[in-house]
Amino acid sequence: MCGILAYFGTKVRKERFANALDLMNHRGPDYTGIKSYKNVIFGHKRLSIIDLSPSSNQPFDLDDYSLIFNGEIYNYIELKKEHNIQTITDSDTEVLLRMYIKYGADSLQYLNGMFSFIIYNKITQDVFVARDRLGIKPLYIYEKNNELIYSSEIASILDIYDSDFDEFGLRQYRKLRMTLKGYTIYKDIKQFPAGSYSINSKITKYWDINPERSDDPSDEKLDFLLRDSVSLRKRSDVPVGTYLSGGLDSTILTYMLRPDHTWTVGFPEMNEFGWTDIADRLLSSRHHKTLVNKEEFLAAADWMIKKRKEPLSVPNEILIYLMTKEVKKENTVVLSGEGADELFWGYDRIFKWAKSQESIQVSDFDKKYCYGSNLDNEVIDFALEGLPGENPLEKIAYFFQIYHLHGLLRRVDNSTMLCSVEARVPFVDHRLIEMMIGASFDWKMGDSFKEPLKRLYQNLIPEEIINREKIGFPVPLESVFASKVDKKNSPMDAWLEYNINLIKY
Repeated sequence: MCGILAYFGTKVRKERFANALDLMNHRGPDYTGIKSYKNVIFGHKRLSIIDLSPSSNQPFDLDDYSLIFNGEIYNYIELKKEHNIQTITDSDTEVLLRMYIKYGADSLQYLNGMFSFIIYNKITQDVFVARDRLGIKPLYIYEKNNELIYSSEIASILDIYDSDFDEFGLRQYRKLRMTLKGYTIYKDIKQFPAGSYSINSKITKYWDINPERSDDPSDEKLDFLLRDSVSLRKRSDVPVGTYLSGGLDSTILTYMLRPDHTWTVGFPEMNEFGWTDIADRLLSSRHHKTLVNKEEFLAAADWMIKKRKEPLSVPNEILIYLMTKEVKKENTVVLSGEGADELFWGYDRIFKWAKSQESIQVSDFDKKYCYGSNLDNEVIDFALEGLPGENPLEKIAYFFQIYHLHGLLRRVDNSTMLCSVEARVPFVDHRLIEMMIGASFDWKMGDSFKEPLKRLYQNLIPEEIINREKIGFPVPLESVFASKVDKKNSPMDAWLEYNINLIKY
């Protein structure tokens, strides 16, 4: 929805703050708001989606409070009714602030959405910060020398204060193609933890999952929650489309939403266009195919990495970006299928392995999951340390639902917001995750991957899609980086080093 930037301190002038905020113009081209309080500057870049009127611009002030907010509260209409909230705007922004004024930190339990936000009490000078349960919306922190910065993007922080690289963060990226547990590749910049809030910098976790629950959900409840999740996420005062890869997840979402426009992307020699044609044949939407060549791919990669000041997770992040540039011509909101593989164990190879193990061996996890071919057991130990669960299957389920998914969510947020488009992820509704996390292996996987989805929606979507074998999001890395691939370096190694070199040098 937007970009937020907040500074707490006395050293940064408003002009410098404004320049840093402008680096996030792509996150909110519709309005720029900056307000100063005592030793506080709040900045907001607005992408207008719900209540397009100026009355919902931010920073949003109400009584003694000021709010900057990135994201959407999908159930804001229900919250108004259930909690007798009277508003002067039609926005979820005002509902969010009034819920906080009424309930404080407990308001988070009522929210269904994706969000990172900061609320400042102008009288007490208390600061409340919160991030959604799964970390769909980003929030970064810089805290040093009695100064504190919160930002939707790393680049805006680095425009105010530089930071050295964090070598352990870089090692995580080289091995896992992402950083975990609050790390970034910079020493002085951390990620605000998902499912957490802070009051005056004291962080409290308000949500987590329990992988040990053992009762299976019903088909009826699963169907209701998924349809309700899609219904909530189509709330918008601007047009909503869907990505349509021709895979099971995106096809189900598209058939539920029935949008006017659907979107896919690929290379001339490597794409899923045949599958998207099958998925599209019973729809009345206009289906758009974006073709990308290797030169366009590398040019976009170079620009994205330098713009963001951090590495990209996977190569298909670039394809999502190039596709979303086309999406923006028709849609400002798009539904995406992230989260389904984590919910329904679509990575069947690694989940079948986990089920067969008595314990998780670092070397085995390296072979089954890790991306960089370099040996780094310390990074893998760090990733696996403290995973809840009674057995390897439960621990791996938690890892994928919390850590692996977080990397994918950063990917889709970064690549879409660069185009001023908001991606919404119905499979990441916390109600679905709470219901599915402890379901049994047999119920989730059945005779094939994602058996519950295939069973439920066999009469909704084309039979060919139901029976299609699972494949990844194809990128011809070996040919793109042909000159950098040899016996020592795999295509993925070449990709990871390409990202790091562009940032460091």
